[in-house]
Amino acid sequence: MTKDYKNKKNYSFEDLKNIISILRSENGCPWDKVQTHESLRNGTLEEVYEVLEAIDNNDMENLKEELGDMLLQVVFHSKIAEDNDTFNLDEVINGICEKLVRRHPHVFKGMKVESTEEVTANWNEIKKVEKNHISYTEDMRRIPKALPALMRATKVQKKAKEAGFDFTEINQVTAKIHEELAELEEAMNNGNKCNIMEEYGDLLFSMVNISRFLKLNTEFSLTNATEKFINRFEGIENLVKQKGLSMNDITMTELDKLWEQLKKNNKNNRLDDCL
Repeated sequence: MTKDYKNKKNYSFEDLKNIISILRSENGCPWDKVQTHESLRNGTLEEVYEVLEAIDNNDMENLKEELGDMLLQVVFHSKIAEDNDTFNLDEVINGICEKLVRRHPHVFKGMKVESTEEVTANWNEIKKVEKNHISYTEDMRRIPKALPALMRATKVQKKAKEAGFDFTEINQVTAKIHEELAELEEAMNNGNKCNIMEEYGDLLFSMVNISRFLKLNTEFSLTNATEKFINRFEGIENLVKQKGLSMNDITMTELDKLWEQLKKNNKNNRLDDCL
């Protein structure tokens, strides 16, 4: 059976399932045989991020490869579950197909909708029924803690909005940010590390709130800011190297002047790009 796969040119989904079965078999791969859901956890998460990286880079060839790696994780986890007599891949596929049909009544049951917002609202209502919605708090607690913190905070705030617990004006959000910043400064002055961490978290949570009002993606915004910092830092380091010096040879005051110089130049270029 393994010899057939050695020289095959085009593989199918069934081939992928069979290959995983071979790897997990008695005479298969020592590493694959001992894997568990827990041991694959970090790898599964990394594959998702690598898919996102390919999307952000608009690299379709890499996206094709990374989607394959992510599909491998789905099949691998399903095979582990099958070996443990908990569920199998067919049940996974059946479950997602049922869910898609159930949550798209406007496609499969003739329900009339007028907008994507109405589709989303229907989806959320159907989801509440499926999850046996008891309270908005319970919905919040079901949001996975494994999500990136900014993303999880956004989802929690959206749940609060569904319950009617939300600011109505953006100036209320900015006022809250100033309030939380003042509380952080007070905690810093008092020197209590636990209070500082708590107030810092409150400030971050409020910053997520303003991203919701501005319809910004928190993860993208912070990622872009980090990339911008790296690019400007590279610019400073290159200027320093041109002087025959290293970063440690320059005072922070001088580095800050170079930073402001690059910031001004980059801002002018950005404005030109927007015109």
